[in-house]
Amino acid sequence: MLLLLLATPESQAQQGFPALTITTEPDGSQSYSVTLQILVLMTALSFIPAALMMMTSFTRIIVVFAILRQAIGLQQTPSNQMLIGLALFLTFFIMSPIFNEVNEVAIQPYINETMGPEEAIETGMAPMRRFMLAQTRENDLALFIRLADQEGQFDTPEDVPINILIPAFVTSELKTAFQIGFLLFIPFLIIDLVVASVLMAMGMMMLSPIIISLPFKIMLFVLVDGWSMIMGSVASSFA
Repeated sequence: MLLLLLATPESQAQQGFPALTITTEPDGSQSYSVTLQILVLMTALSFIPAALMMMTSFTRIIVVFAILRQAIGLQQTPSNQMLIGLALFLTFFIMSPIFNEVNEVAIQPYINETMGPEEAIETGMAPMRRFMLAQTRENDLALFIRLADQEGQFDTPEDVPINILIPAFVTSELKTAFQIGFLLFIPFLIIDLVVASVLMAMGMMMLSPIIISLPFKIMLFVLVDGWSMIMGSVASSFA
């Protein structure tokens, strides 16, 4: 057994691992073996959750839903799992035209071996860049360009690199989500103020206004078909 174990590394070293090869083309470009491409692809899959949150409409949607739950006064209903699932499906609905374009111009050509991996990544990022640029404020973009000390180096916003565009996009999304959340808070805040004033006028200062106002806030939200209104407003904000 010991001799077999000692002989195994030597035999493996003689056989080598030919699948991991990098070939230099006559024009100077490099092509990678399929095994190495799969290794890089599996490593890139670990960044999909971060890309989904930071490069799509998910950030705005989940923040709006969290503020809405807080405004109504419900702490655990709907649960975090339900809000995340709802935000994911709404994100796929909003981003479906962009995902379809990425699939047509980048993923399918790469699968059919008509496009290299580097070209596929660059081509697939173009629709995502257009989406993020359309939702990014100019002052947020200028802020991160200034922080990167690259002022005056870009003629158009399309020339901004992705490492500057993504944080600018996320900052704009958070600002927009809080603006929508502020508008959502106003009607529920008015109900809380009215209930608190009535209870104080009746001398019932020991009774928490939240207990009385919560049913009225839920009833108001149901009567105005709140979920449809919120989802429609958030989806149309990306038009």
